[in-house]
Amino acid sequence: MMNRPSTTSVVAGFLFVSASILASPAAAQTTNSQMDGLKLSNDQPIQIESDALEIREQEKKAFFSGNVKVVQGTTTLQAGSMVVHYRGEGQTVTQGNADIEKIDVAQKVFLSSGTQQATADKGYFDMAQQLFVLEGERVVLSEGQNVFVGCKLTVQMETGRAKLDSCGRRVQIQLDPKSQQSN
Repeated sequence: MMNRPSTTSVVAGFLFVSASILASPAAAQTTNSQMDGLKLSNDQPIQIESDALEIREQEKKAFFSGNVKVVQGTTTLQAGSMVVHYRGEGQTVTQGNADIEKIDVAQKVFLSSGTQQATADKGYFDMAQQLFVLEGERVVLSEGQNVFVGCKLTVQMETGRAKLDSCGRRVQIQLDPKSQQSN
């Protein structure tokens, strides 16, 4: 029996990022970059689709499972599952007034915004620290022909500062010189 995807608008303040990649010319164990396009998108509506939604008010969690797709503006997030952790007495995710603490995503995470894309095994958004982390065996961040590969991408959403870790291997960067030419 197949579940029909359910659509829910959750919370104003739920965020997703758009990546603007500023290339670094060297490969290293860790790569830092200023990504000015990584900003919060609190002012745009959010559409969430999944095969199933389970809300556990006692635990203050909402579980989205199966073909999760979140769209906000030009940003799309897809994953196999997503858990929204919220807090506050009298706050409910169904009424759209929950105070989101953290969002966990897992099972083939794909984030796309404009011409930028990122893939990972799992990730999370820490709302209090305004921190976005993607992790996995192979985390890939790309814009056009420019590709960055590591195992952990950490983004400070307020500043756009990003760090790509290698986790004992080496960070790999492939740059297309044509992408740096101005039109």
